[in-house]
Amino acid sequence: MSANRVSVGLAWLALAATAFAQSVILPAPRLLTTMPMGAQVGTTVEVAITGEELDGLSDLLFSTPKITAKAKPGEANKFLVTVAADAPAGVHDARFVSRLGISSARAFTVSQLAEVTRITPNTSLETALALKPGSVCNATVTARAVDFYSFMGTKGQRLIAECATAGIDSKLVPVLIVADAEGRDLVVNRTSGLVDFTPPADGKYFLKVHSLTFKGGPEQFYRLALQLVAADAPVPRQATTRPVNSFSWNAEQKFNLPQLAEVEPNNAPAQAQKITLPCEITGRFFPAADVDTFEFNAKKGEVWWIEVASERLGLPTDPFVLVQRVEQDSDKEKLTDVAELNDIPPPMKPSSNGYSYDGPPYDGGSADVLGKLEIKEDGRYRLQLRDLFGGTRSDPANVYRLLIRPATPDFALAAWVVHFELRNGDRNAQSKPLALRPGGTLALEVVVNRRDGFDGEI
Repeated sequence: MSANRVSVGLAWLALAATAFAQSVILPAPRLLTTMPMGAQVGTTVEVAITGEELDGLSDLLFSTPKITAKAKPGEANKFLVTVAADAPAGVHDARFVSRLGISSARAFTVSQLAEVTRITPNTSLETALALKPGSVCNATVTARAVDFYSFMGTKGQRLIAECATAGIDSKLVPVLIVADAEGRDLVVNRTSGLVDFTPPADGKYFLKVHSLTFKGGPEQFYRLALQLVAADAPVPRQATTRPVNSFSWNAEQKFNLPQLAEVEPNNAPAQAQKITLPCEITGRFFPAADVDTFEFNAKKGEVWWIEVASERLGLPTDPFVLVQRVEQDSDKEKLTDVAELNDIPPPMKPSSNGYSYDGPPYDGGSADVLGKLEIKEDGRYRLQLRDLFGGTRSDPANVYRLLIRPATPDFALAAWVVHFELRNGDRNAQSKPLALRPGGTLALEVVVNRRDGFDGEI
């Protein structure tokens, strides 16, 4: 064998060894579940955890110092978790510490509601767990079965039942049903896990929960909340994690805009609600085929950003905005389309292959609206807002926030591990932590989302 062939062979072996070394991922701790998945402010609860690489488990940490944990003596993988009375309500990260380091995170919810945990099976009307308004139950769905909960309803008193799943890191796709005292279905929701129910008579009612595909197991968990709400009050929602496609929307951000409420009827142009810019309008896509119409005056040279938040609030909506210039021609109106605003495009094309890396492992876009309106002429303008999914759907829970505001240039960053791999397409593999050990390096890829024309340095 020639020296050239030997050197080439050694080179290929070196490259193969390097590639193999790069593909090896050492074990990393991963938190899979906590039970319960939350706690009420000012209380102490026992929390059991499951996960991977639990050897040498020593601590349970949270993303706020207002939540602390102590290992329960003599019981493996259990902690006594204390939530301070002034702990912020919402979703926080929980992580455990083991011999191999700090684990990936799981959602842990702090709420103002009374918390209960289902202990015994409740898969029949006879074994239904009593649930009082103003409380939330932590449970896992039973495979090939239905979980039953009972509650007392008063005629005319509005109740909101919500089964939180995806927003707290659960794999469960829930079906939520309200039934009468005999177990007959009254209201069924197979999409959003929320039911807005006003009892037609005093008496006993049931809530039924099951998986859309009747799966079960420890990772099919849920938090079932039942709340008494005033007839004209907005629908209360449980706290959830923010999906990546919402990083362009900060629900807590204050734009200091005049606050308005949508006033019905405003479907027809003659019923258009008069507004003054800038402003923020709260409304809802209700009833079916609802079109909300607003009119305002604007001057040449003005630039406004129009933003609608609805899908990013966790709702199954697809807002669409049409802006027209209105001119009066004798006794007729002349309408000129100025802007059509629809989906927010992702900053980068998402990965098309769930088994290997070829782009960001998420979709950073949204069905919501965000766009610029440049006023070319003085005059009167008409804005129409509708839900493209709302033609036959009549759900008062589909709310929106419409903002017409000056530019607020900003940016958001999202990052992921370059060597990110999915194990046989298991999306749960995304919860693996960034395990950086002494002497090692870890490459991250970062995408920038520029907002409102931001062009500054980062």
